[in-house]
Formats: sequence, C-alpha cells, structure tokens
Amino acid sequence: MEAEPVQFLWRRYEDRLEPARAALADFVGARARDLVFVTNATTGVNAVSRSVKLRRGDEVLTTNFDYNACRNVLVEVVRRAGAKLIVARVPFPLRSPNEAVEAILLAVTPRTRLAMIDHVTSDTALVLPIARIIHELEARGVDTLVDGAHAPGMLPLNLQKLRPAYYTGNLHKWVCAPKGAAFLWAREDKQADLQPAVISHGNNRPRTGHTVFQDRFDWAGTCDPTAWFCVGDAIRWMGKLLPGSWREVRERNHALAVQARRHLCDRLQVPPPCPDAMLGSMATIPLPQRIQGPARFGKIDAEQLRLYDEFRIEVPFNRVGQPERRCFRVSAQIYNSPTEYEYLASALLALAAR
Repeated sequence: MEAEPVQFLWRRYEDRLEPARAALADFVGARARDLVFVTNATTGVNAVSRSVKLRRGDEVLTTNFDYNACRNVLVEVVRRAGAKLIVARVPFPLRSPNEAVEAILLAVTPRTRLAMIDHVTSDTALVLPIARIIHELEARGVDTLVDGAHAPGMLPLNLQKLRPAYYTGNLHKWVCAPKGAAFLWAREDKQADLQPAVISHGNNRPRTGHTVFQDRFDWAGTCDPTAWFCVGDAIRWMGKLLPGSWREVRERNHALAVQARRHLCDRLQVPPPCPDAMLGSMATIPLPQRIQGPARFGKIDAEQLRLYDEFRIEVPFNRVGQPERRCFRVSAQIYNSPTEYEYLASALLALAAR
C-alpha cells in the first residue's frame, strides 16, 4: 500500500475486498450482498443505532450484560431522540437459558422499537439463546440488533437462517484476523435506511455490481483496509489447523472451556454460575471468597496486575451478578492446554493465601 497507494486503494481495492467478502459470507451463512466490513462491532452498533428513526417516547432495550461501549451508543441515541433506554436484568448466576429469555421479554413494552442483544456476553461469557430471542422479539414487533462481537469463530453462524434485523461481529477475536476486521450484516428490508458511522463518497458514487448498502460502507475515508483483505486467508488458515476444520476447532475449544471451568471451580471451591450448555469458548468464574472484597487498584484490580507481574497470566477481572461478585474470565483457543488452567488455579490460590 505504501509503495503504490493509488494502485492499492483505487485500482485494486475491489479485487481484494470482494474475495474476502465472499469468504466471510460463506463462513457466516450469508449472501455477500448483505455484508459490509467495519472496523469493530462497536462501529457496527453505532451505524445501526444512529440510523434507526426513533421518536420521543420510544424505547430501546438492552440487557445488564451488554458491552459498555455499545451501551454508551444507545444512551446517546435515546438522549437525542427523547426516547428511553430500558435495561433488562438478566440474573447471574442463572440455572437455564429460559431465565435470560424471560428477563428480556419481561422488559418489552408496546413502545419498544429496537433491542440490542449480545450473542455471547462479554463479562459473563454467556451464550444466549439468540435464535429464540430474535423470534420472540420479532413476534412482538421489535427489531433485534445482535452484538455478536465474540460469536464468529466461537459459534456456528447462519445469518440467513437466523435473520435478525441486524448482526455485527468481530473477526479479530476467534477468527484471528488482524485487528480492525469486523462486519455488519443487515436484513435486506433494513438496508435502505442504514448509514455508516462515517459518511463518505459512497452516498453519491454508485458502483456497478454493488448494493447501495455496500456503496455506503465500503469506503469510510482513507485508511488501511489490509485487515479486511486478510479475512478470507484467516478463515482458511484457521480451518486447516484440525482435520475437522472449523467444526472441530469450535468443538475442541468448547470442550476445553468446559473442562477448564470444572477444574477451576473445583480447585477454588466455587460453584459454576451457569450450565455447561451456555458456554462457548469462554467461562466466567467467581473468585475465591478470600479475595472477594479488595478495592480496585487504578482501572485494573490489584490481583489481576499481580497475576501478570508474578505469574505471567493475563485474565480479565470484573464485577457481575446479583448480588455483585468479583469474577474472572478464561478463554479457550486452539493454542491453549489444560495445564495452563491448572497453573492459573495454583496462582489464584497463592494470591488468596496472602
């Protein structure tokens, strides 16, 4: 790109973008015409939320387990429209997916226009029954924006079958594409009103063979699109790591996450906060009682800092649940092994003993 930017960004742009989009479409079960690349899922949430036409008194629904950056988008959107943000209180710990569905539907009213629901929650690592939630919300006249930041590569996706109003997901996480690679999918009947977070040339420069949706989103000003161009290669490369391709990768990671959580809960003597069936490739686990109360140290908990400084372990800490408890979250990717979670358990116990 730096050697010849005009060649890279203008003459060859579509030549590199379209194969990546086709590979992504096949991977997530979609038509290429319904997909655009964005830099991250938060950008996708911005585009959808700020394009939805809200009136004073309308309601937008989210959950207490949404991602803070995306919650902030909704806060600003409803403020500008004179609308209201409703937060469904999903319990944690919870005994079954039904509790999550019931909490979300209980928060729906005749004024609800849009619901932003995570496919996989970030802090609590829950895989929500998204197909059922979409169906139930659609039956009540509510469009669903699925924040699928963690889902691609962790869970099998078929967006043509799932058919929410909108779906956005990251590809730099479980697909291992470069940072800056994400996508937004919109149902065909929802594309006409969608504007990107950054409006650029595409609004009045149509291209042969592209939809208006793609024209608007494919060029957001001069930037480095290399991460988008790499998506097809990342999907293919990861799919070759195990004989069963992506199916085996997902199943292997899920099995490791379940095994890791069982081992950690047993060693730390804490109960698992959700059924195994609600796990993907991550798990959120309560910290031992002896380190439940300490104050935060800056923006990162002191114990999290010590885990890295002393043991070279990086896991996020957070506070979730009713009543609120301090927890940590583990992930299971193809490069992880059971011995790493055993090491983590020993390190946490060492911190708790101090």
